[in-house]
Amino acid sequence: MRWTVNISGKVRKTFDSLPEAVAEQLIFLIREIESLGPVRGNWPNFGKFDKNRHHCHLKKGKPTYVALWEVRDKTVRLVEITYAGTHEKAPY
Repeated sequence: MRWTVNISGKVRKTFDSLPEAVAEQLIFLIREIESLGPVRGNWPNFGKFDKNRHHCHLKKGKPTYVALWEVRDKTVRLVEITYAGTHEKAPY
């Protein structure tokens, strides 16, 4: 069964300002979460903040871009991307 991935309004607003390569990586990450689930240990610097909040790097270097997502409902398999942007502004 596939996961449903929602994108927060903040991420939708900032998506067009992301560098093209970062936006492509974010789309690839979303597709991977939809098909394989929210635990993505194959992504650079993947980490779990707790059992429902995760993050990984979309682009290393300066600036580093990260994505944060949260499992909203395990029963219906719902995940929300809550942040995509530079590491410095990430709401950890």
